[in-house]
Amino acid sequence: MNKEQTTCRKSGLWALSPLLLFLCLYLITSIILNDFYKIPITVAFMLSSCYAIAITKGGSLEHRVYQFSIGASNKNIMLMIWIFILAGAFAQTAKDMGSIDATVNLTLHILPNKLLIAGIFITSCFISLSIGTSVGTIVALTPVAIGLADKTGISLPFMVGVVVGGSFFGDNLSFISDTTIAATKTQECVMRDKFRVNSFIVVPAAMVVLGIYIFQGLSITASPIIQEIEWVKVLPYLIVLGTAIAGVNVMLVLLIGIFSTGIIGLITGSFSVFSWFNAMGNGIIGMGELIIVTLLAGGMLEMIRINGGIDYIISVLTKHIKNKRGAEFSIAALVSIANLCTANNTIAILTTGSIAKDIAVKFHLDRRKTASILDTFSCLIQGIIPYGAQILIAVGLAKISPISIIGNLYYPFIMGIFAIMAILLRYPRKYS
Repeated sequence: MNKEQTTCRKSGLWALSPLLLFLCLYLITSIILNDFYKIPITVAFMLSSCYAIAITKGGSLEHRVYQFSIGASNKNIMLMIWIFILAGAFAQTAKDMGSIDATVNLTLHILPNKLLIAGIFITSCFISLSIGTSVGTIVALTPVAIGLADKTGISLPFMVGVVVGGSFFGDNLSFISDTTIAATKTQECVMRDKFRVNSFIVVPAAMVVLGIYIFQGLSITASPIIQEIEWVKVLPYLIVLGTAIAGVNVMLVLLIGIFSTGIIGLITGSFSVFSWFNAMGNGIIGMGELIIVTLLAGGMLEMIRINGGIDYIISVLTKHIKNKRGAEFSIAALVSIANLCTANNTIAILTTGSIAKDIAVKFHLDRRKTASILDTFSCLIQGIIPYGAQILIAVGLAKISPISIIGNLYYPFIMGIFAIMAILLRYPRKYS
């Protein structure tokens, strides 16, 4: 290795060191201490962000903080924060009005207790496939999962993990998902063709997970006490689910949900106008930590990009490709690491899409397969990183540690196994 290559390697690893510091501070330390609450995720991100600013060369401290702030105020991050604010307000007003309890009682009434887990997973898959977004699915279903866990005694992180896992089924497969659009556009293939390839990989994975949930449901012996169902209080959730499935923007969906809880709450006497306002305020305040983490993560990951961390990863992974199988694995690794560094699966696909297309041309890969690889592996990583928006919003609503649900994310992990096997076994044959 010559001097120039050694310098490039060192600078690339140096650029990635803030992410490594965060993982050591939060994930590895928590595992060693066997306590995921010892180091708050906000503190881990704050220290990593300060370090990222400190190691960035060139410009004054004020300029580096400005660059960090540009990353934190990225339009996608600000949009996500709006969703967090509205989700917090809706979740709290629905809870105070009694909508969550009513919806949980209705769910318990409809589904046999042994099929509760499988039923929630199927619902999460169906909604995410219909609306094309994992975040919208998580916002709608997590409060119901929390209520079911409370009523049935099922582990709360487990129930939240069922919802989060199912939400990535549609995020990965839906025609209107941002990741599907980004993957097909960058690879210049038709959506329905990418859907066919993807379905060969992820549908069997979903069936395996469903089978696991059905089997685990058999062990539920205690029948929950079902109280009288207040049907009118179920309406806010039906409205939210209906408008989401109809394709209405997620922020408008949540606004409609907030106003519906207010109107029904006032009519039923569940709260006054001012207690409705207080509920909204408490819900927004409850999202404070989540918003802070999102801003810090956005800024830190922008500093990694500025310092050349992502470019370094791309150059290293594309250097030693020799055959089609290796080419497909390099695309999977590219988008996976880019997702680790951006915490946004759509941005990860857009960042690596053109390189994946060049690799596909050079090694005569099927564009439909490469689009599927980009989408599937980005959703895999997004579905398991503790600082991804989906996990953060789920644990923010459930008031649990991000790490606590990772072991319960059956679908993303099993989907990843099927995706790796699809590359190793050159499956499906028609597209390999």
